[in-house]
Amino acid sequence: MDHISHLKCLICGKTYQPDEVDYVCPDHGREGILDVQYDYDLIGRRLSKGDLFHSTTFTIWRYKTLLPVQPNAKVPPLSVGWTPLYRADRLAGEIGLQHLWVKDDGRLPTASFKDRASAVAVVKAQEKGAAIITTASTGNAAAALSGICASVKQPNVIFVPEAAPPAKIAQLLTFGSQVMLVRGTYDDAFELCLAAADEFGWYNRNTGFNPYMTEGKKTVSFEICEQLGWQAPDRIFVSVGDGCIIGGVHKGLKDLLALGWIDHMPKIMGVQAEGSSYLYQAWKNGEDVLTKPAIKAQTAADSISAGLPRDRLKAMAAVTETGGAYLSVTDDEILAAIPALARGTGVFAEPAGAAAYAGLLKAIEQGQVHPNERIVVINTGNGLKDVAGAMKGVELVGTKAYHVAPDIEALRQIIKNTNS
Repeated sequence: MDHISHLKCLICGKTYQPDEVDYVCPDHGREGILDVQYDYDLIGRRLSKGDLFHSTTFTIWRYKTLLPVQPNAKVPPLSVGWTPLYRADRLAGEIGLQHLWVKDDGRLPTASFKDRASAVAVVKAQEKGAAIITTASTGNAAAALSGICASVKQPNVIFVPEAAPPAKIAQLLTFGSQVMLVRGTYDDAFELCLAAADEFGWYNRNTGFNPYMTEGKKTVSFEICEQLGWQAPDRIFVSVGDGCIIGGVHKGLKDLLALGWIDHMPKIMGVQAEGSSYLYQAWKNGEDVLTKPAIKAQTAADSISAGLPRDRLKAMAAVTETGGAYLSVTDDEILAAIPALARGTGVFAEPAGAAAYAGLLKAIEQGQVHPNERIVVINTGNGLKDVAGAMKGVELVGTKAYHVAPDIEALRQIIKNTNS
């Protein structure tokens, strides 16, 4: 992997060769998250926008030259990436914008954005000959790892809070993972997973710990910019829990800017649930995320519930270095955004995915967005991941089903009452 220059610690700046360390900078315990640094001159000689124009690979692996894997690496068979980017003119008009797109990562194989990182995790684990891969998750990263491991028959052990939505637990069990339902929070599951990986020598996929997860997630930025004809948007709205997705969005944009494939850096807008707003609080109050203590997180958007975001350094940099902002939205605003986004675009989002749209509405309300700006909202997960959340959302906006007898007169009465 001569296209990787080195790994850099985001705390002290110390650098390592990829084979020197497995996960983090040892000088900072488990907090020394590393960033993968590339030789962009070399990459630029090997890959061009013109090459991509002729590529017939419509997955994240069309960008293999920009990923931390061997050129001849065998990749999982599931089609991860190249999700649709929908132009949402009708929805844009309703909220006073001229240019709006929705990137629907609910269309990925296990129905969430986390497939991008898990695909890279499986390749990296197999490079190391790992017998078992493990991760902790609120549900989506776990399902992503579980499904992609199933596609290559890779044993894995998953740690999730026992309160995770049943649909996500069902995915894990269906794919054949060994599932540990932890009596506690996501943060408890994360710590137990770290201990287990150390104890048993498992390959650790955890975000904010394994530096290569950012590299899988950055592919969403490659796709957005390529699907927009390499005209980068002005703002990208993304929901934030652990911080790895927003960090990945930023990293992908930095790669493209370094290669000269885009001409400006979009402002990245991170959206957090009010009940899990660690990064919003730190950004608003100018707090140091290395010393800020964990908060107690509780939100209906389980996928972005994190008391101590593990990838908080990258997550904070994504906003501060791009001139973006963090926004906080209530659970009711998140849940109401599910039917609003669905009715405006046909995209069915789980609460965490809809949070990004709720954040856009909040930014418009606060005057942070100009009507002429080109804006992308990322939906990070399919609504079928959390049907209970969707039902609460439609209840909030006053939508209900009608019970009717199998009789045309009964139906006629209901139609009359609803139209009166």
